[in-house]
Amino acid sequence: MTLSLSTPPRVLSGMRPTGQLHLGHLHGVLNNWLTLQYEYRCFFFAADWHALTTEYENTQHITQHVWDMIVDWLSVGINPNEATVFIQSKVPEHAELHLLLSMITPLSWLERVPTYKDQQQKLKDRDLANYGFLGYPLLQSADILIYRAGLVPVGEDQVAHIEMTREIARRFNYIYGREPDFEERAKEAKRKMGKKNAKLYKELRKRYQEQGDGEALSTAQALVNSQQNLTLGDKKRLLGYLEGDTRTILPEPEALLTKVSKMPGLDGQKMSKSYQNTISLRDNPVQIETKIRTMPTDPARVRRTDPGTPEKCPVWQFHQIYSDQKTQEWVQAGCRSADIGCLDCKQPIIDAVQLELKPIQERAARYTDDPDMVRSLLSEGCEKARATARETMEEVRQVMGLHYR
Repeated sequence: MTLSLSTPPRVLSGMRPTGQLHLGHLHGVLNNWLTLQYEYRCFFFAADWHALTTEYENTQHITQHVWDMIVDWLSVGINPNEATVFIQSKVPEHAELHLLLSMITPLSWLERVPTYKDQQQKLKDRDLANYGFLGYPLLQSADILIYRAGLVPVGEDQVAHIEMTREIARRFNYIYGREPDFEERAKEAKRKMGKKNAKLYKELRKRYQEQGDGEALSTAQALVNSQQNLTLGDKKRLLGYLEGDTRTILPEPEALLTKVSKMPGLDGQKMSKSYQNTISLRDNPVQIETKIRTMPTDPARVRRTDPGTPEKCPVWQFHQIYSDQKTQEWVQAGCRSADIGCLDCKQPIIDAVQLELKPIQERAARYTDDPDMVRSLLSEGCEKARATARETMEEVRQVMGLHYR
C-alpha cells in the first residue's frame, strides 16, 4: 500500500444518525474517537445519506437525529479544533466520487459483501431491492477515499468493507494512474532529490521489488515524503514507482481495529435502541436510577436470602466496567452468600453511571441552549471537509478526462 502523503495519517469515521446516543456508543466508539483526535488528523461525520439506505420512507426525523447526535459528540469531548466534524450530505463531493467509482466497480464486488445478505435477512420487513442498499458499501468507500484516509477505525465485522475499498482504490489507480510518460517523469522526480537521496531511493526500491522487503518500502516512502523540493505530483509518482508503474491518486486505507465494546444493555444483551435496553447519555439521574434498579438479575435469587451467581446476572457485567477490584470482590462474596441484596449490588453502578454522565449532561445543556453555536461549529467543519474533498476531486476529474478549462 502507498501511504498517505499526510502527516500524521488521516482517520475517517462516521455514524448513522439515530438520535441521542447511549452508553454503548460512548464505550464502543466515542471514547476511541477522543483518543484518536489528538493522535491523527480526524474526520468524523454524520452519515445522513447512509441513513436513507434503509429509512428512505421515514425521513422526517433525520435532521433532528443529526443535531442530537452532534450535540452528544461535542458533549463527550469531541473537539472541532482538533477533528473535522461535518455532515455527509453537506459535502456533495462524496456523491460525485461515489458516482465515478460506480463506473469501474464490478457488480459482483458489491454482491459479495458479507453484510449485504445478512442485513437483508435481518430487515425482511423492509423493501431493500434498490441500488442504494446494494451500493452503500461503495458510498462508504467514497467517504473514505475522498479524504485519502490512511486509517479507518472499525470492528471485525467491517474489515471486509475496508478490503473492498482497498481493491477499488487499487483498480482506480491502475486504470487512471498510468501516465504515458510516467517512468520518465518518475526518473526526473528522482533526480530532483539529489544524488545521495536518489541513490538511496534506487537501492530501497530494488530491495522492495526484488526481495519484498517491507521495511525498505516504508523507509523509501518516508524518504520521499521528507523531500521539501518535490511537488505533490512528483511525490506521488515516486511513491507509485516504488510499487509498480502507476502513481497513486487514491491511497489504499488500512483498517484500524477497535476493541469490541463491553458495554451490555440493561438486559445483558448488546446495548441497542432496537432492544429498548439503553441508558441514554442524557437520561437524568432519576431515569438512570429507575432503569438500573429495575434491571433483571440472577433468576436463582427469588428471595433476598437466596444466594446467587454474579456471572449469571447482567448487573455483574456493569460492575466489570464501572467497579474497582474491591467493589467487585464485595459483589462476588455478598451475592454468593446472600449477604447483600440485588438493590445493594446495583447502588454502586447507579452512582458510577450518574457520576460519569454528569459532566457530559452539563455540556449538552450548554449546547442545546445555544443551537447557533452548534450550527456555526458544524458549518466550519463542513467547509473544512469540503475543501479537502475538492482537492481530491480535482485530481480525480483530471485523470478521468473530466477536467475542463
